[in-house]
Amino acid sequence: MYPHPEKLEEFSNRIGYTFQNELYITTALTHSSYANEWKRQLKNNERLEFLGDSVLSLVVAEHLFEHYKHLPEGELTKLRASLVCEKSLHAFAKQIKLGEMLLLGKGEEHTGGRERPSILADAFEAVIAAVYLDGGFEAARKYVLQFIPASLDMHTNVGLQDYKTILQEIIQKNKEEKIEYVLIMESGPDHNKRFEVEVHLNTNVIGTGVGHSKKQAEQNAAKEALALMGYQL
Repeated sequence: MYPHPEKLEEFSNRIGYTFQNELYITTALTHSSYANEWKRQLKNNERLEFLGDSVLSLVVAEHLFEHYKHLPEGELTKLRASLVCEKSLHAFAKQIKLGEMLLLGKGEEHTGGRERPSILADAFEAVIAAVYLDGGFEAARKYVLQFIPASLDMHTNVGLQDYKTILQEIIQKNKEEKIEYVLIMESGPDHNKRFEVEVHLNTNVIGTGVGHSKKQAEQNAAKEALALMGYQL
């Protein structure tokens, strides 16, 4: 009825979390189509999906609030929406091969349910809830943050202003001037890195930036340099 213990152990290794109560994860992997095919009552993952959605939103909102202090509320809202949408969750689910673990009804199985974005996105949220219920908020936060940094790099490098290019275009008007970005500090665990970068004009520091990636820190350093130079951003 439920996934083989060896498959659950393999999945736990894949996601970096071991469940104390395996009922949470087996419920998270149970689609309503599978539960409906059994004569006796089985729990499906729909209620867990509801809870996981809220936990995910809080983790992402907290992370953006702490690490993107330069962004106004509107930009933070856009970033959060891009990270918790079905497209992003489907991509996260594929990273952990969630589809192969799902318990699906015969109809969903035969019509490609294991690859369907909506099913995978919902199941991903259910797994978040399972981790939360089994290990608490910190465990859920650590789990979610395995996926967010790389996705943030993609989203923050698209759609937000490219301050490095603006600064370069201003400086290159004088060919004798040279811009260089220097990493001065790197800290934090792999899933939650913090980078601090200085932007140098010749030998002078004209801006400092902090970010969750080197690219973001460089952008923030360029933004500070432009602000100090009197440019309206």
